[in-house]
Amino acid sequence: MLQVENLTRQTLLIKQGRVADNFWTKFRGLMGVRQLPEGDGLLITKCDNVHTHFMRMPIDVFYINQHNCIIDIDPAMQTWRIGRKRSAAAFVIEAPSGTAQRTGSQVGDHLKISTG
Repeated sequence: MLQVENLTRQTLLIKQGRVADNFWTKFRGLMGVRQLPEGDGLLITKCDNVHTHFMRMPIDVFYINQHNCIIDIDPAMQTWRIGRKRSAAAFVIEAPSGTAQRTGSQVGDHLKISTG
């Protein structure tokens, strides 16, 4: 189980999410997911860009560096798009569209990532 807290804003981005850390979980990602409820999400390890091919809903994409700081956000990334590469990103977090706005998350915010 994945939980992501924005320490800067003291808000919870992901309450109950998943981690994609191998070929198959990264390949599948959120493809085929019909809906992504608030508080759900996916952390993709060793990732610096994403696509939304075969997805059914827009998502917020957070690009995170090795210090767990947000370095960029693609809010409401529409389906069938390819995101621009962020070479400083160590991983990305895909969350329901509106998560960035709901939590007030911004570039420079520090996150606490918990798995277990």
